[in-house]
Amino acid sequence: MSHDGEVDRPAPKGPSGPARGLLVVLGAAAVAVVVLLGAQATNVFPDFRNPFAKEQTDRSQPPLLKSIQDLSRYVAAEGNFQVVVDLQNDRDNVPEFLLNQRTLFVGAGSVEAYVDFTKIGEGAVVVSPDGKSVEVKLPAPQLGQTNLDMEKSYVVAEQRGLLNRINDLVKGDPNRQQQVYKLAEDRITAAARDSGLTDRAQENTDKMLAGLLRSLGYEKVTVTYTAP
Repeated sequence: MSHDGEVDRPAPKGPSGPARGLLVVLGAAAVAVVVLLGAQATNVFPDFRNPFAKEQTDRSQPPLLKSIQDLSRYVAAEGNFQVVVDLQNDRDNVPEFLLNQRTLFVGAGSVEAYVDFTKIGEGAVVVSPDGKSVEVKLPAPQLGQTNLDMEKSYVVAEQRGLLNRINDLVKGDPNRQQQVYKLAEDRITAAARDSGLTDRAQENTDKMLAGLLRSLGYEKVTVTYTAP
């Protein structure tokens, strides 16, 4: 009791030392949050992106086009052929026993059908906006050069007149079979053209590109060919 007759009341107690420190920390954190939000609202700090946000991958054409061009010349099919050439060279009104050359020749050779990927350019590869499908435009398959296999080719029979034999003895003709070889190559080329080899090459190219591009994540692959 005080000297004036009033009752002394104890002064209200504040938080103890540890509690007071916790309040100070919480108050400072609240102020920091308010300041940070205000700074973002005024574009002082950049927006923080969600690290788990969904992102879309852009499969642009140039890298995919370059990958296909790197395939260069793709040999999509090869055909093996065998032809029989019966070639005779003689002269009118001259007996065959004097001047005659007849050769029966079996020619074996191969022809490749290929697609030239190096000739495709910009616009040949079109990827859908959602990146799920792709369309590729290629030059039509074409036939390569005929390769005559001399190890599997042979002369079955040959007839030569007397004057032909004398001429060989006098000056010889080491290239006299070239006409037969050239005719065999021409016939093999024609056989390859009529055999549907380019159609087989187109089917094989379709399968190869479909497997390659599906492995890169494309669900639908469309391949078209330009006229040769």
